[in-house]
Amino acid sequence: MSTVQELPPVQECSVGSCSYNADAACHAGAITVGGEHAHCGTFVEIPLKGGLDRVGRVGACHRQECRHNDDLECGAPSVRVGPARDVADCLTFEPR
Repeated sequence: MSTVQELPPVQECSVGSCSYNADAACHAGAITVGGEHAHCGTFVEIPLKGGLDRVGRVGACHRQECRHNDDLECGAPSVRVGPARDVADCLTFEPR
């Protein structure tokens, strides 16, 4: 298991409507990637802006078929989140 500092950062998030997004950067403590197509499970679209004063990290990845997945944690150096099949998807996802 990784410490928070070792978790990969969300390098970029182009989903401006997400409440954790500020200036194209994710500020959630840690996101979860999962669903049917590597969706950002932390995406929330409400009027309130939230998050931390640092860049978010990838806390968990439920996409076992991603080549970066290691014991349900992301092993990529960093990830990008943006629109793909859904409004907020992990654009770093790569099938094995």
